[in-house]
Amino acid sequence: MTASGADTSRRGRGRRLVLWRHGQTSWNVERRFQGSTDVELTETGVGQARRSARLLASLKPDAIVASDLKRAASTAAELAVLTGLEVTHDESLRETYAGVWQGLTHEEIIARHGEEYAAWKRGEPVRRGGGELETEVADRAAPVVLRHAEKLPENGTLVVVSHGGTIRTTIGRLLGLESRHWESLGGLSNCSWSVLGEGVRGWRLLEHNAGTLPEPVLGDDD
Repeated sequence: MTASGADTSRRGRGRRLVLWRHGQTSWNVERRFQGSTDVELTETGVGQARRSARLLASLKPDAIVASDLKRAASTAAELAVLTGLEVTHDESLRETYAGVWQGLTHEEIIARHGEEYAAWKRGEPVRRGGGELETEVADRAAPVVLRHAEKLPENGTLVVVSHGGTIRTTIGRLLGLESRHWESLGGLSNCSWSVLGEGVRGWRLLEHNAGTLPEPVLGDDD
């Protein structure tokens, strides 16, 4: 084998993180801020989880870690059934605690806390409803993801089942983005996921808000 061939065999694709948002809840449909409130999946949400789990199972994940809130735990359970993997639940992967915002609809939040909402959208550090800062969510969630990633075998895959806000802040932290730019990462639809791959300079965002299996990048940008 040539030296270049040896390099190729050692390189591989690296570890991979699949950050998967939970399925639909009734509060999602009502556009009601859930935060750390423990809301269950709707029947539609269960169906979304089962469909997505069939796709993600084909990635042959090595481990599953999930928020302990029911909507995430139930979503993760669908993948566990198909893979035979045990789910590790961690409260540090819960959604952002948002104090008095929790339980309010989008319109009610704007009507009652409009200035606070506008400041948050501008990327300013805001304790929405008197709750957590986004950086505090990343402080608790990102280390959990990294700790489980470190346990993966070479080229292994970790599935993290969590919540839209928590996933966004975790991605921002792992990519090394300044917190004021995290809003530039669009939201995740119910039961959609983002994929981060291990590169020579750290984690790279390979897929975002995906509902289909990742495709290889064939081109000069790989």
